[in-house]
Amino acid sequence: MQYELRTQVIEPRRKTFQYLIDRYGDRPASRYEEGTIDVQPTEHFHYRPLWAPDKELYDESWSTFRLTDPYSFTDPRQYYYAPYVTARASLHDAFARTLDYLGSRDLLARLPEPWRELIGQTVLPLRHYESGAQMVSTAAARFCYGATIAQCCAFAAFDRVGNAQIISRVGIALGGGTAGLLQDAKQTWLDAPALQPLRRYVEELLVEEDWAAAMIGQDLADRLVYALLYRRLDEAALLGGAGGYSLVAQHLSGWFADHSRWLDALYTAWLADPEHGAANGAELAAVVERLLPAAAEAVGALADAADGLVDAGCRSAVEEAAAAVRTALSAAGAPIKEQSA
Repeated sequence: MQYELRTQVIEPRRKTFQYLIDRYGDRPASRYEEGTIDVQPTEHFHYRPLWAPDKELYDESWSTFRLTDPYSFTDPRQYYYAPYVTARASLHDAFARTLDYLGSRDLLARLPEPWRELIGQTVLPLRHYESGAQMVSTAAARFCYGATIAQCCAFAAFDRVGNAQIISRVGIALGGGTAGLLQDAKQTWLDAPALQPLRRYVEELLVEEDWAAAMIGQDLADRLVYALLYRRLDEAALLGGAGGYSLVAQHLSGWFADHSRWLDALYTAWLADPEHGAANGAELAAVVERLLPAAAEAVGALADAADGLVDAGCRSAVEEAAAAVRTALSAAGAPIKEQSA
């Protein structure tokens, strides 16, 4: 007796869950959609916060920024747990290979003395800046409304821990395998005059009542910090005999480009919202006009300290980045006023 194996295709009765069919139609859904869309708890809360009895545990009114449909925003990277972890494992594996390469050729030990000082006085202390950003992102993940936004904020919080670890590993490698430079960097963060405006800025973001305003404020500072340390100084390092720093900077610069994608998409969703777009635009402009000058002043002080060591036009890089922020958000639809001369 002979048996013949045949492939049988069994059509599923349903292509996805009913709530996704109601939203998108009867089509196969992605893993991102199945794990993210309409996950936000909306009812059956046990109690209101004792410290904010006018609000539910999950409440849209935690922020003045609103979306008619919270799921009109989706992460353009389509990150849920599995692809996020895979992407970040790849990033940190690549950084580990870079660090091994730098160590095998003593490229950090051979850095010119001004560049060693710059890393110790302006880069290593920013592991604490990343820690502050992690707390801002964690608060946003807790208080925002809509799982697509909460997911991005939570991943951003984990990213900040990873960024602090990257900076810490550079400090350990530069210190010959010891943590002495990291201890010095903590004291620099606490005491150095050039870092106190940035430290104050981060600490004030921690007490912003509106989670969205805090995230916007963090993004404003990030755009200036990353333009300064990981773009302008990256270019200066290549010309100044500090190629080892440039190899490190590329990883943080690449992370920021990826991170910015979801924030830019969120700004677009806020401004394009059919019901709340105008109010969101006015509020975004108000937050930018309030916080961007403070961010520019804070990062400008850091830039002046960096210029004192390597003279790379750092102050102008911060000013150009601040102008670019205004231009980009104005072009997106936020009614930001022209900066006074």
